[in-house]
Amino acid sequence: MKALLVDDNPSNLFMLGKLIQNAGIGDVSAHKNPTEALETARGILFDLVIVDYMMPGMDGLDFIRTLRADPGYEDVPIVMVTTVDQREVCYAALEAGATDFLTKPIDMAEVKARLRNLIKLRDLQNKMRDRASWLGEEVRRATHELASLEEEIIIRLSRAAEYRDSDTGAHVVRVARFSRELAEELGMPQAFCNDIYLAAPMHDVGKIAVPDSVLRKPGPLSAEERAVMETHAKVGAAILAGSDSRLIRLAAEIAETHHERWDGRGYPHGLAGTGIPVSGRIVAVADVFDALISARPYKAPWPIEKAAAYVVENAGTQFDPAVVRAFQARLVRFARIVSDTPDSAKVHAA
Repeated sequence: MKALLVDDNPSNLFMLGKLIQNAGIGDVSAHKNPTEALETARGILFDLVIVDYMMPGMDGLDFIRTLRADPGYEDVPIVMVTTVDQREVCYAALEAGATDFLTKPIDMAEVKARLRNLIKLRDLQNKMRDRASWLGEEVRRATHELASLEEEIIIRLSRAAEYRDSDTGAHVVRVARFSRELAEELGMPQAFCNDIYLAAPMHDVGKIAVPDSVLRKPGPLSAEERAVMETHAKVGAAILAGSDSRLIRLAAEIAETHHERWDGRGYPHGLAGTGIPVSGRIVAVADVFDALISARPYKAPWPIEKAAAYVVENAGTQFDPAVVRAFQARLVRFARIVSDTPDSAKVHAA
């Protein structure tokens, strides 16, 4: 532990230094000039400060007020030394932030006892601070582990639905990463960018209710089959509805609205423009782009350039123009994600 002494009288400094050392603090910094003492205190966090009241240039009250305002000194024990007849000064010192005061002439036994108590107080404060820091780090670590586990569970469960539509779960991972890229480019808050990354993989969870005869049909769907396919948006929303989780509520919103169109000709509700939640508008672009570059029972994969051209051509009709601009700005990163997460490889959340 470290102690700071401030007194313009060298004899007092020497005596107080000995008292502090006898009380258990060996590292003592003594100053006759209060301004220099403040500069020292701003470079070193002391565990105990003792300051005299009467000093040239700056008295003890001003010193205490100034030091208390400095970061780290909110709860450091500060003692002011006064004479016996300065009771009003003692009260003012306590108001200024002093922890205790000593009166002259010094009673050696009393001072030693008070200093030991203050040292014990500071030691307890340090231990509590260290404990709080340790607990904070443990909470951060546990939170990170829970978030990672949540991410893995969501990706794996989302793949379960996706496997009914293709032979790989890479689609949901790419849509998640594409959606985060778009949200970031749009300047959305970081919390939203993280949430949409985790919620987007659940966009097609409603497909578990679509029969294989429709979902895996190698050719065009009839009008009746198309109507069955389109039910997956409402089914997905129903599966995810009613959750207390912010993340699951966002996933429900995405499941229900990612097939809405900017021009109002989408499904299931025919929403248009900004009436479509931004999450649905973002995932609409991410989902369609990835569906186009992916192999399906009814089509071969498109080249990235052709799929990108389709997205751009449909800005203002199928897609939100602002989201399409974000897509164009991040297209190089999209291509890198496609390269990193091919359908033929084992995929992981990233």
